[in-house]
Amino acid sequence: MTPDQMRDASLLELFSLEADAQTQVLNAGLLALERNPTQADQLEACMRAAHSLKGAARIVGVDAGVSVAHVMEDCLVSAQEGRLLLRPEHIDALLQGTDYLMRIATPGNSLAPADIEAYVGLMERLLDPAAAPVPAPPTVSAVSTVSTVSAVSAAPEPSEPPPEAPVLDTLLREAQMPAPTVERGRGTRTVTEGGERVLRVTAERLNSLLDLSSKSLVETQRLKPWLTGLQRLKRMQNNGLRALESLNVHLKEHELSLEAQEVLSDARRMLAESQQLLAEQAAELDEFGWQASQRAQVLYDTALACRMRPFADVLAGQVRMVRDLGRSLGKQVRLEIEGEKTQVDRDVLEKLEAPLTHLLRNAVDHGIEMPEQRLLAGKPAEGLIRLRASHQAGLLVLQLSDDGNGVDLDRVRRSIIERQLSPAETAAQLSEEELLTFLFLPGFSLRDKVTELSGRGVGLDAVQHMVRQLRGAVVLEQTTGQGSRFHLEVPLTLSVVRSLVVEVGEEAYAFPLAHIERMCDLEPDDIVQVEGRQHFWHEGRHVGLVAASQLLQRPAAQNAAQTLKVVVIRERDAVYGVAVERFIGERTLVVLPLDDRLGKVQDISAGALLDDGSVVLIVDVEDMLRSVDKLLNTGRLERIARHSQHVAQVARKRVLVVDDSLTVRELQRKLLLNRGYDVAVAVDGMDGWNALRSENFDLLITDIDMPRMDGIELVTLLRRDNRLQSLPVMVVSYKDREEDRRRGLDAGADYYLAKASFHDDALLDAVVELIGGAHA
Repeated sequence: MTPDQMRDASLLELFSLEADAQTQVLNAGLLALERNPTQADQLEACMRAAHSLKGAARIVGVDAGVSVAHVMEDCLVSAQEGRLLLRPEHIDALLQGTDYLMRIATPGNSLAPADIEAYVGLMERLLDPAAAPVPAPPTVSAVSTVSTVSAVSAAPEPSEPPPEAPVLDTLLREAQMPAPTVERGRGTRTVTEGGERVLRVTAERLNSLLDLSSKSLVETQRLKPWLTGLQRLKRMQNNGLRALESLNVHLKEHELSLEAQEVLSDARRMLAESQQLLAEQAAELDEFGWQASQRAQVLYDTALACRMRPFADVLAGQVRMVRDLGRSLGKQVRLEIEGEKTQVDRDVLEKLEAPLTHLLRNAVDHGIEMPEQRLLAGKPAEGLIRLRASHQAGLLVLQLSDDGNGVDLDRVRRSIIERQLSPAETAAQLSEEELLTFLFLPGFSLRDKVTELSGRGVGLDAVQHMVRQLRGAVVLEQTTGQGSRFHLEVPLTLSVVRSLVVEVGEEAYAFPLAHIERMCDLEPDDIVQVEGRQHFWHEGRHVGLVAASQLLQRPAAQNAAQTLKVVVIRERDAVYGVAVERFIGERTLVVLPLDDRLGKVQDISAGALLDDGSVVLIVDVEDMLRSVDKLLNTGRLERIARHSQHVAQVARKRVLVVDDSLTVRELQRKLLLNRGYDVAVAVDGMDGWNALRSENFDLLITDIDMPRMDGIELVTLLRRDNRLQSLPVMVVSYKDREEDRRRGLDAGADYYLAKASFHDDALLDAVVELIGGAHA
């Protein structure tokens, strides 16, 4: 749904959108809790999702949604507080409730009141420890379970803590293997196995080690200018010695006193000695610099190797999954893996799990034929899927192939025409490569109907999106009747990034090369106005032009040159030209994560150090593209002034709405916009805090219960900030008890409004009371 459509959407449509997103969170979290019922982060995520859905349902008047979400939230809160241990019957019931919520939010697919009452009664009995055992609700099929666990939208499975020593002993006795020796220390765990000690350290310590080693590598580069300076000083001294020798030759024609001759001789001797000493020191510094840089490089490579894990770590359970999924479909399928020991950065491995699982399921469902079909085609009844992993030119190269039927190109062509993606005449002329690219479009599917595995529109577009997030690429090849092959290339590590370093507001910023389409110089005549916005012509299309100084909130260049330096960035179909002040050059940067206390910094993903030790910030291109869209949708995108002045506009008072519920957020935004206020929104407390620090507002309206940072924390931070401490704050919350109201006011809020009882006039009247009308 586009921003324009969202502004015109009804609250029920927004509730449906929110339910779709929140039920995905619930499905992923509940499946994780089925494996580990006490996992705090998943309990928190599920509780917040149920809480948000309850509030959204109450706003739009869907009582059935309120009832279902309320009992689900009660169950999750009990588990959080340790009053209830989630058992399989609880998970089954909560998953059933998740399905009910999605049905309730889907127009024309509501539930009967008797179903709601039966579900509420079921949950109440499950929450009562003294109640008789409750029959579990109908369980999903094995295929559905595999599909859900492996869905691309599901969160990666959290890593389980290492088992305690007695468990290890039991497992190893059963396997008739010698037990390892386990030693414990603070934050570490040592396992001695086969004579080799393996030390497990926390990810935080590894990141810190990599940070220090990369800084050491940068520091050694600073020796080069010193060595260059010494070499220059040596040449200057050599020239001085030659000049002194020449002077001595000319003075021989004149009578010099004995004293003058001794002074001249001493000067020559001291200059020669200093030159010799300088040569020795320069040679020692050169040797030291070389040794230091080599050791720093080895240190960095070793620290980086500590982050590397074998590719097999991402394959846990995949062989069994392919076999079981094939059996559920009546197929015989086997998965062969090569290159299991290929080393890959652990962060890359985590992000590869979801797309690889989807491609494997895709190969079983779409690629491998039924046994009888394979036998008729002269193939063995058992289908074969091969997955190969290898290193190539600093990249991890994955090839996933199957010996199935390949892609039905005629069917792809028909689907393109049916979906009106291309006229029939054009589709008939598309090459095989062009036809295969359509499979990566969002929502494109060759299934005529939705099954438990296919036809849901979550296809190869999701795989391509996740691979691109890794700064990689995916290509599909096929041979009709013989099978398909996916070729993936991703970096071995996310700790190093090749970037273009530019200057914006007299500071250095880096754009990852993977997101750069091209660099160009624009003349004033190259910039055109289309629908009131600046564009330039690029590869047959108009590309929007934005100023990096506005996006990164840096002062614009005072003396702008006629030629404009532009970086063309792309993410999927979104393309924009970002105007910068200067191109510094291409650099390989060691990624240094930002301090967690900063939270998510808008448009910035990480930091790095240049060769001279100066700091450069690495741009988050996806976040920057979202910022551009936000500026376009709010009409606040500034034109890049080419020797012209900005026209002053009548100022409107600005309000920031912070709420994690899409429905509530949009309701408040529409009410305030209709009254004439300029409104910005934030999805949680951290997002709101970043917006408050970077932009100016006249009023803050915030919820209390939000992820990452709740409303109380947000208001507390605001009141401690010298610039923001006088900003009016209104808290709008479902909690309407007196102690909740007192808690919000004590944190520094100026007004407390209960969502359960507020109506349009109540909210707008409170805003007017706090800051007056919309115009200054």
